[in-house]
This record gives sequence, C-alpha cells and structure tokens, in this order.
Amino acid sequence: MRQFQLFTKTSRNAPKDEESKNAKLLIQAGFIRKEMAGVYSFLPFGLRVLNKIIGIIREEMNAIGGQELLLTTLQDPEVWKKTGRWVEEEADPQHGLPWFKTKLVNKGELGLANTHEEPLTNLMREHVASYRDLPRYVYQFQTKFRNELRAKSGIMRTREFIMKDLYSFSRNEEEFRAFYEQCAEAYMKIFTRAGIGERTYRTFASGGSFSKFSDEFQTICQAGEDTIYVDKKKNIAVNKEVYNDEILMELGLKKNEMSEERAIEVGNIFPLGTKFSVPLGLTFKTAEGSEKPVIMGSYGIGPARLMGTVVEMLSDEKGIVWPESIAPFSVHLLALEGGEKEAKALYERLEKQGMEVLYDDRTDKSSGEKLVDADLLGIPTRIVVSARTLEQGSVEVKKRNEEKHELVKLDALTL
Repeated sequence: MRQFQLFTKTSRNAPKDEESKNAKLLIQAGFIRKEMAGVYSFLPFGLRVLNKIIGIIREEMNAIGGQELLLTTLQDPEVWKKTGRWVEEEADPQHGLPWFKTKLVNKGELGLANTHEEPLTNLMREHVASYRDLPRYVYQFQTKFRNELRAKSGIMRTREFIMKDLYSFSRNEEEFRAFYEQCAEAYMKIFTRAGIGERTYRTFASGGSFSKFSDEFQTICQAGEDTIYVDKKKNIAVNKEVYNDEILMELGLKKNEMSEERAIEVGNIFPLGTKFSVPLGLTFKTAEGSEKPVIMGSYGIGPARLMGTVVEMLSDEKGIVWPESIAPFSVHLLALEGGEKEAKALYERLEKQGMEVLYDDRTDKSSGEKLVDADLLGIPTRIVVSARTLEQGSVEVKKRNEEKHELVKLDALTL
C-alpha cells in the first residue's frame, strides 16, 4: 500500500479524552476512531490487525473441530424468557443481562444480543436428536451489544464489539471435559501466536451459577482490571475472587509460591452443564433409548480486546510495537530525500515477492516526520532508502523492537 493514497492520517498529539494507552495510541496512529463512549470504528490499518487476529482464532477453532456460523443480533424475547435472562441486570442482578432493547413499529420488543447461549441452544434442537448427532462444536464471530454502566479501557471494554463465541454440545461430562481441555490448549496457542503467550496464564475463577470453577486466560499487565495470583513454576493462576486457603489446598498451590499481579482477561471458558439445555428442551436419545439433556460449554475471546491488550503490553514511549503475526504490514518502506527512485523499485520488487509493504512515498512530510510516524505505527521492520544509504549502495534496516539498525546492500536485501 502506498501511504500517499491513504485517507487516514496520524496525529501529533494523543487524544485528551482517553485514559487507556491502547486507545490513545490506536487513535493517534489512525487505527481506530472513537464515535462515542465505548464505541469505536476500525479504520483501514486497525481492520487489517483485527482481521489477522480473527484469522488466527478461526484457524485454531477449526483445528479442534469448530464449525463456523453467523447468528442474528436481533433477538426474540420468547427464547430468553425460558431461561429467565430477558430481564436487565438492574432488575435481577443474579440472572439479568446488560441488555440494549428496541421497539418495533408495531410496538413489539426485541433485544440486541449480548451473548448467544439461548438462541444457539434453540437452533440446535432442530439438529440434535440422537447420541449419533453429538458431540458438536459451533462458533461465530458476531457483533455484540452490552449496556455497560461505564465503558472504559479503550477497545478492551466497549458497548459494541465483535466476539468469538464457541459452544460445545456433548453427550456426557467426560466427553465435555475432553473438549474443554482441547479448547484451553487452543486458546494458549492463539495467545502465543498473537505475541502475548509468555505472560498469559490459565486462571481459575468462579464458575458463577454454572459450575464451581470457570477458566479465564489472564495476561499480566499493569493496565489490567483484575488481580490474580500466579504460580509461575506451575504456569497457573487464581483470580482474587476465589483466592482462599480452601481453594489453594484443593488446587495444590501454596501462597508463598504465588505472586500478586494485575492482569487483563483476554479469554474465558465456562462449563454450562444443562443450564440452557433443560429449559430450552435440547435433549438426545441415548443408545439405550432414554432421553438426556445435552451437556454444554461456552468459550469466548474478543478479538479487539486481544488487540488492545497487545498494544498495552508491547508499546513503548515512541508508539505501538506489533508482533509480526498480527501487524498490518510486515515492512514499512520509507523513501527519504534522494532515495525516491530506488525506494519505488524496491517496493515493486517486495510486492512481487508477496511481502505486505507499507510504502511511505509522501512528498509533504519531512524525513523526521516519516521516522516518527514509523515508530508510532509500529510495523515490525523498517527500511529506509535515502541519498546517504545509497552512497554505500545500501538501505537501512531496523526492527521496531530493537534499538540498532544495520546497512544492507540493496542488491542483497532479502526478508
């Protein structure tokens, strides 16, 4: 992509109405635009990153047998009334959800989905009748709406967001648990591929009304909203909400071997049991001919939340530092004074080789402005072509996460 043609622009200053680092940097770099509190649009570079994260998640979900679909955002109240979750949190804190609701012209009421356990369970009634129809694993990337009391933390907690939610449908607890562990492993692969695996821990948390425990995936970061206690040798953690002597004894953990950390929840997996299958009538006939309710699980990751976490963790005082796997481009090629002709030729060569290149061919920016923008945008490899580098028949190559640069002969450059 030629930067000259890009309609978005970087800003010299960070937005004053944002508290979080991820929102400040992403807005300043032109990756996102704030529309209102808790609502952000993804601009071309931001969408490229978001789509790469979605691609990684999709690959790992498909690898464990997930089947992708897309459910509706508009929700029929009747399905939700069967489980008691049509009410708002304010009316029923134990069962209610943070609904956005809307009225039809004929005065009928609809909801804007904030999760999809009910509608998908209802749908599966049409496709599950026998033990031969199970297990099944179904997922989607779908826009959710949550009426958060206070949207905060930039793109990590918003009122409108894309969620990957997968639901498992199993014949028994043993079958469910086997997939549950598969999904936990897949989640760690996702976070590793996205560049934050080394500081992300599977974390025991409350199962709420579903089970004794659920599992969160928490990334250690000072910007986090959660407090966790980490056993780094065993590579597991416990959320503060369930951190007590009884739980630690049950898990075989010791307080003196755990450190207190701030963390960001980047994913979660929940045993659901028969919480939804019983009220919605999702059953199957066993080999012996009896009827049993389907055992369910729920598995969620917010791609934008993961994107914001990467920015919080890996950025520096100059700007964003993207991992190669989710960067909008692999290479940022800068044409500085005296290097324009050779830079254009190099851009065309790299494009033919299949490289994702952002080519800074802008003529209204100084060399200093281009270099500052390159640091802010955070693309993994920067190549500078200028009169000075060409005097030595070379280009300057620098990794965004390294201080030093090197001169590489132009005719020997390989990436």
